[in-house]
Amino acid sequence: MYIGLDLGTSGLKGILIDGDQRVLAEASAPLEAIRPHDGWSEQSPADWITAAEIVLEKLAAHGLSAVRGIGLSGQMHGATLLSASDDVLRPCILWNDTRAHAEAAALDAEPRFRKITGNIVFPGFTAPKLAWVAKHEPAIFDQVAKVLLPKDYLRLWLTGEHVAEMSDAAGTSWLDTGARDWSDALLSATGMTRAQMPRLIEGSEVSGTLRAHLAERFGMPKSVVVAGGGGDNAASGIGVGVVKAGQAFVSLGTSGVLFAANDGYQPDAATAVHTFCHALPGTWHQMGVILAATDALNWFARLAGSSAQTMTSDLGALKAPGKTLFLPYLGGERTPLNDASIRGAFIGLEHATDRQAATRAVLEGVTFAIRDCRDALAATGTRIESLLAVGGGSRSDYWLQAIATALGTPVSLPVAGDFGGAFGAARLGLMAATGAGAEIATQPAISRVVEPVSSLSDAFGAAHARYRAAADSIKDLT
Repeated sequence: MYIGLDLGTSGLKGILIDGDQRVLAEASAPLEAIRPHDGWSEQSPADWITAAEIVLEKLAAHGLSAVRGIGLSGQMHGATLLSASDDVLRPCILWNDTRAHAEAAALDAEPRFRKITGNIVFPGFTAPKLAWVAKHEPAIFDQVAKVLLPKDYLRLWLTGEHVAEMSDAAGTSWLDTGARDWSDALLSATGMTRAQMPRLIEGSEVSGTLRAHLAERFGMPKSVVVAGGGGDNAASGIGVGVVKAGQAFVSLGTSGVLFAANDGYQPDAATAVHTFCHALPGTWHQMGVILAATDALNWFARLAGSSAQTMTSDLGALKAPGKTLFLPYLGGERTPLNDASIRGAFIGLEHATDRQAATRAVLEGVTFAIRDCRDALAATGTRIESLLAVGGGSRSDYWLQAIATALGTPVSLPVAGDFGGAFGAARLGLMAATGAGAEIATQPAISRVVEPVSSLSDAFGAAHARYRAAADSIKDLT
């Protein structure tokens, strides 16, 4: 048996699988982000441990005496700052926190950052956050002995080891992504040293063994190994079997991701595409990332005094986009804009814009942002031959059909079940415990394929052009 733990922004999920990768049990615990100021987003690492305890206790009810490996997945980029005694020095600054936009711009202006990492230095990445702490909280910065990414703080609790793996480390702006090693030059540029970084391993390798008291508490053997794991999207790629060039998935979670696997390292930072290590040795992936996908829909549902499910359940068949456009930049945007200060907007509101029309506009706005990501990926030479859909937003048929139509690409929906980050983490735990390789990262059976509506392709193309013009206008205003 193998456990996968996925530390998300809104909750921690655990999954238990057997040696044949059949799901035996699932459990979850909620989490909330704290936003003390505009553009800020934080969480207490202590809440992650509490959530992990809840999840493991729920899984333990199914019996964990046969567990051999645990894999970890988690939200990327978060800066968890520890003292020499591993005390948490301040709340973790999360991936969707944009306070370090000025520091990110300053680092990005140094050519070596893009050259070495293969990526723009985005405000949400880890390195600019440390530069912000150095400037605004120098007393805390002076105490920093280790910087851990969120899932790696869970690892510290589980194993006592300070370890990171390549896919998550690639989102810090400190990793030489091609060489798969920390860059001393980039660390030095932010006042950091290699000694403050966790040890690096591959996602399918063993990072340590479960602490004895935790093994006893949750009824697991003392020999349980903890795999390196992966950043949330890389782990999801392992979960849905997107591990080879041409394979891709679109994730409609809090954020939105268009993820494509690559056999080699082919960065193009100017596109604002993320080029990161994959969670398997010798592989990489590219992502177009938008900061608000279901987050945008949930925001609008709260504004309308309803729920996302209610808002989308009665939309009927896919329609041509109307005059109303929605720009989903509620907290800035990454691909392709790289703009922390841009904000969202409804444009083209009219008397005829009712709740259904506005809901469709929100779904279309996120869809067009994903099309922007597809166009950016294409500019790097990355091809998409097959596309899977995962995440909570994939439950909306209307949304899937809009994406298929806007991209001109069929979207495959896996059979019932969660093949995301937690499942991918469990697969990595299996790899670490048994020595299995990429051959076990097969794609799930497909329940159905959502085809583009060819009669609406031109309408979606024209609406996307209006969307791009509106985004440029908003960018000028903000």
